[in-house]
Amino acid sequence: MGKFFDSLVTTWWGILIICIVCLAVWVLLSAVLYRQFFKRFYDIVLSGLAIAVFSPILLILTVLGAIKMKGNPFFTQLRPGKRKKLSKRQCAKRGVLYGTYGEEKIFKLIKFRTMTCEKDEEGNLLPDEKRLTKYGKILRSTSLDELPELFNIFVGHMSIVGPRPLLVKYLPLYSEEQRSRHNVRPGLTGLAQVNGRNAITWDEKFKLDIDYVSRITIWRDIAIIFKTVSKVFSHSGISQDGQATMEYFTGNNSENNVEEN
Repeated sequence: MGKFFDSLVTTWWGILIICIVCLAVWVLLSAVLYRQFFKRFYDIVLSGLAIAVFSPILLILTVLGAIKMKGNPFFTQLRPGKRKKLSKRQCAKRGVLYGTYGEEKIFKLIKFRTMTCEKDEEGNLLPDEKRLTKYGKILRSTSLDELPELFNIFVGHMSIVGPRPLLVKYLPLYSEEQRSRHNVRPGLTGLAQVNGRNAITWDEKFKLDIDYVSRITIWRDIAIIFKTVSKVFSHSGISQDGQATMEYFTGNNSENNVEEN
């Protein structure tokens, strides 16, 4: 037995076996503890690597955006993030069941600006389709406008995969089921993004978000990431037909307007 263990660390095939076993254990742990630990672990590692790799592009787009937009190249906006579970003491104080979720954490989303800040004579912003520049259309079609969100992921506001962060003003309009999309960190991409993105209805989008939250696995996230890459190259679902972006959500069973997201 001792000779066998000695050969494991002194021969190429022994070292190969050790590496395969370690990899198998790592994959198993990643799958079993993905939602509890490894999802955030991979978010930090992968977003950090992506920031390092894409730093030249980030720098070029920052300078180019400042020129094209004649000022600040970044678009920032407050968005609702993950809801935290209340502690036993908080639940007792509020008279709710243990495991209930509290309020959403509001964070500042950062993207590259794709629209100008042009206003009409009364000081109101012009419609999205008039403010969306050719440069902005290129950024959107390639999803390069989303690159600064890597910093949101790295610091913990977002995840690589999850429901897209929507507007704060939507919070009072959600049903309790729809609000469950905030039980996880919002994502750079998600199930709704690879199944129509902005070209699908709000009802379809919420159903996909809720489905994702209910079944989070490492294999599903990997599949979504690969599908996202395919969608980026196909330029599909960037906007709704006849719209520059996506219609506003004004509540369930109601008519909508338009937003920049």
